[in-house]
Amino acid sequence: MANDNHKPSLSEDLSQSLSAQETSQPEEMPPVEAAEISATPEHPDVETLLKRLEEAEVKAAEHLDGWQRTQAEFINYRNRVQRDAEIQRATMKAEILQKILPILDDLDLAMHNMPADDPWASGIELIVRKFHSLLAAEGVTRIEAEGKPFDPNFHEAISHEPHDTVESGHVIEVVRNGYMIGERVLRPALVRVAQ
Repeated sequence: MANDNHKPSLSEDLSQSLSAQETSQPEEMPPVEAAEISATPEHPDVETLLKRLEEAEVKAAEHLDGWQRTQAEFINYRNRVQRDAEIQRATMKAEILQKILPILDDLDLAMHNMPADDPWASGIELIVRKFHSLLAAEGVTRIEAEGKPFDPNFHEAISHEPHDTVESGHVIEVVRNGYMIGERVLRPALVRVAQ
């Protein structure tokens, strides 16, 4: 016996709604002509949009130019800071080495005047060699002066005297060694120069 009080299930309701929608045709909208669209503040016309686009492109170019300038200034600043730091390091290094050079002078003088049979002489000679190797590792070189033409950039004359075997204007003897670090003179050589 069929039940007259049968209520359709949710799935039956849904399938009936879908089939009803499939059979019904949507209402067609009439075509809109371009001339019928009027410019409003919410929908500006093409000329206004082009003008805004042009203004935005100009601003973008200005911002790009400003960013590129700022980047170039930063790179220049960074390079300047690095260069200044390198100069400061080199200056500090030179100042420390200049304070060490008088000790080396004393050791060199002791080496020239040491007795031949003194057991301490070999120890002092070893210390002098270590000093010279330390200076060489730091890029310090001795200025070769003896017999060379006098150059005020590298030599400091303490006397001008006549000499039979050395040509005039040349160094007769080095009184105190001079040193360079790279291309920079740490200390000029003290020399006697022939007249």
